[in-house]
Amino acid sequence: MSDFDPDQFIETQRKDWNRVSSAWEKWDAWLDVRMEPCSRHLLERARLEPGERVLDLGSGTGHPAISAAQRVGPTGLVTGVDLAEEMLEVARRKAAKLGLKQVEFRRSDIASLSFETGHFDAVTSRFCLMFHPELDRTLQEVYRVLKPGGRLAAAVWATREKNPYITLPMGILRDYVEMPPMDPAVPGIFYLERPGDLYGRMKSAGFSELREEEVPIEGVFSSGKEYLDCLREMAAPLQGLFEKIPLEKRAEAEDKMIQAAERFRRGDDVRIPGVALAVSGVKPS
Repeated sequence: MSDFDPDQFIETQRKDWNRVSSAWEKWDAWLDVRMEPCSRHLLERARLEPGERVLDLGSGTGHPAISAAQRVGPTGLVTGVDLAEEMLEVARRKAAKLGLKQVEFRRSDIASLSFETGHFDAVTSRFCLMFHPELDRTLQEVYRVLKPGGRLAAAVWATREKNPYITLPMGILRDYVEMPPMDPAVPGIFYLERPGDLYGRMKSAGFSELREEEVPIEGVFSSGKEYLDCLREMAAPLQGLFEKIPLEKRAEAEDKMIQAAERFRRGDDVRIPGVALAVSGVKPS
């Protein structure tokens, strides 16, 4: 990782997620249903109460920040932060449509939070932390902005073996695209996949009362083609690989992915399993 540039990595992330913002808006209703078990788990572990101030890291198009805002009510305030301004614009439209005035969205690097020490009662994060090259600094910042007794609840993807929802196309892509070995030291989808990884980093940052739990997530589609469309449109980390498939081989590769997804058909639906790893903790009083 000697030539790894964290600033360039973050800028690439920002551009990638801005690029897929319209796709996330298109698939928004599907996402809300499929990711609801993970969002619900995080909000339960964050133990939100009416009137509290909550920070959501990597809000993207608005979840779980919007759900958190509904829990804290009009006397509370949820602040969602993300690097991708175009994703946040989607989140703002969603919040406005719901009439929620107790949620705001700001562009911010989560490793440099512009909030006073002890400002928040709780912090949530869904599928964000594994993408940041300065994770330890981020967790220190989260610890700083939490009140004593404040709660952090975060989710990352569990091991790739438990997530065919994400990994299904990768084996097929290797037949068409040169893919360098995954560097475990570089942030990415499975950067924090191993049990104990995020738990240990949170413990080192000072959090106590730590809990690590798996949360099942199921991608449900009408067909293998719908699965491929969803992944190809929304998965910013994979889009570059899809684009590298030679044009004359693209239809063949896509057909293989569709058939692989169809092996998960159960009756009328294609149901592809996934698992999140959720870790929660408390800033000691």
